[in-house]
Amino acid sequence: MVHFLINIYSDLSQSALKYLNNTEVNIGNIPIITGDFNIRDSVWDPYFPYHLLYNNILFKVANSLYLGLSKPTEYFLTRYSGNQQDSNLVIDLIFLRPELMEHNNHSIYPNWKLISNHAPLTVNISIFKKHIQTRRQMLAINNEEEEYFLNKLINTINKINVENIQSKEVLKSVIQLFTYYIDKT
Repeated sequence: MVHFLINIYSDLSQSALKYLNNTEVNIGNIPIITGDFNIRDSVWDPYFPYHLLYNNILFKVANSLYLGLSKPTEYFLTRYSGNQQDSNLVIDLIFLRPELMEHNNHSIYPNWKLISNHAPLTVNISIFKKHIQTRRQMLAINNEEEEYFLNKLINTINKINVENIQSKEVLKSVIQLFTYYIDKT
């Protein structure tokens, strides 16, 4: 079985991100996308106070590939400027499949950057021989199939344990897992 590991460099014009957003990617078995996305956002950089449009496009692309944002085990900046007038940034990210969320803890190594101005990110991913088929379907409105799906959706939502949801990060993880489950069914 073939697994595709994708590393992206998106320039300041977001060429790679725009390409992915405007292209229907028909590649299966993508457990990880990582790279320099050149997007600052308050979602992953607590020192940056804004939420930007490109973040929405990035999450749209990641969701279309059934991937979720990985969180670092310890927070560090990922790009270090050699110019004192430019700030250091968090622009290098990792997106993983929800079933890999037990590995959802990548590490950032600022001391390993050597001659690069980017700190390396690492994550361990166990790839098993089992293939999990995913698919997307459309339902016609106002028919028995839609009614069955909606009842199944309501039953699934009713089964979600919400007692331990005490932060936005936990809620986002629950939503990602829920979305992944719905997409599979």
